[in-house]
Amino acid sequence: MVTPSAAENLEDALVKTYQTNPQLNAERARQRGTDENVPQALSGYRPQLVASLSAGLQAVRNILPDNTVQSATLKPWTIGLTVTQVLFNGYKTANNVRVAEFQVKSGREALRNIGQGVFLDAVTAYMNVMANNALYEAQRTNVQVLREIQATTKRRLDAGDVTPTDTAQAESRVSRGLADLNAAEVALAISKEIYAQVIGERPSALTAASPVDRLIPPTQIASLEAAAQQHPAVLGAGYDVDVAQTSIKLAESALLPQVSVQGSVSRQVQNDPTLTTAQTDQASVVGAVSVPIYDGGMAASQTRQAKEVYSQSRLVLEQVRNQTRTAVVSAWVSNEGTKVALRAAESEVKAAEVALAGVRREAAGGQRTTIDVLNAQQDLTNARTRQITAQRDRVIASYTLLSAVGRLDIHTLNLNTPDYSPDVHYHQVRDAWHGLRTPSGQ
Repeated sequence: MVTPSAAENLEDALVKTYQTNPQLNAERARQRGTDENVPQALSGYRPQLVASLSAGLQAVRNILPDNTVQSATLKPWTIGLTVTQVLFNGYKTANNVRVAEFQVKSGREALRNIGQGVFLDAVTAYMNVMANNALYEAQRTNVQVLREIQATTKRRLDAGDVTPTDTAQAESRVSRGLADLNAAEVALAISKEIYAQVIGERPSALTAASPVDRLIPPTQIASLEAAAQQHPAVLGAGYDVDVAQTSIKLAESALLPQVSVQGSVSRQVQNDPTLTTAQTDQASVVGAVSVPIYDGGMAASQTRQAKEVYSQSRLVLEQVRNQTRTAVVSAWVSNEGTKVALRAAESEVKAAEVALAGVRREAAGGQRTTIDVLNAQQDLTNARTRQITAQRDRVIASYTLLSAVGRLDIHTLNLNTPDYSPDVHYHQVRDAWHGLRTPSGQ
């Protein structure tokens, strides 16, 4: 493949993608939001404190039994503090915490899966720029050669060696070559914009990339086993099953007793309309037990619904496993096919170069016509196009297979960039009892 001078390699592009890609950063923000489900669930274990304060004016006019009248304008105010602690709620809090933690784990796998897709998009964008640049250079070379053939044909026409038909054929091929060159230029411009969208900046000079076969399991069976055990889509669907299963117990908690204790202290000043008490101080501790008897069938329906969702999630898990298996087999076959296609394209280019050189020598000796030379040149250009396309497909197919196995990540690729670990934010907020700012200071 024709490549520009070295400046940036595929690993550098993947590092930039990992650090700046909007889709990936948006997914990280979503996961940080999912982390907050855990402290929200844990809040069910903690006491609830409510402070209250009220004040106002109250006009009072009391008529006593002896018909005397008492009247006053009071300025009542009340201050109080109430503490409520749930002691038992049918294991609702415990199951809420378990659901939230499974959601976090599922979200992490979704983040890994999005990361794989973004990396594959980056590889595709990188290789498309490389290929389209090489195709542009191939078409530009083709136009130069066709113009040389056209000039030679005109000289031979002036010398009486060829007919006007030969010059018309040469001119036609030049026009076709210019059209192909324009199409290649357009494709290159589009691929550069896609590169900037995915990777975060416009491409400069890119260096050739290599397949990653060394990172792929050696056999198709090993690839299938690896995908079944570590592909993020499979693992995420497994955690979704855990969420659904725990949600059944969460729905059943509405059928169990609720136990809580509440303590309160308060002070009331000028709050007695009989005008006999100036101030009242109160303190109380109250325990409460509630046992649901019948709620119109709501809890029963929610429990049945949760069971159906659980059945659905198990079927989805099986579907994801089948899809992953199909993706691995397809990617494996495609990767093997690109190896054959690349070897064939390389052989075709070599043969087409030899054929073109021979036809041009024979044409110079009068044994071949102009159209033979033009056809041989077109065959070489087509062969080079197929070779460039095969080189691009070879690299993309290997990364596609790595993604299908579930290993397209910075650790497997050994990229030189700090790892974004979702664990860090999770532990920062998991046991937070208060605070409105995020760990990033927002």
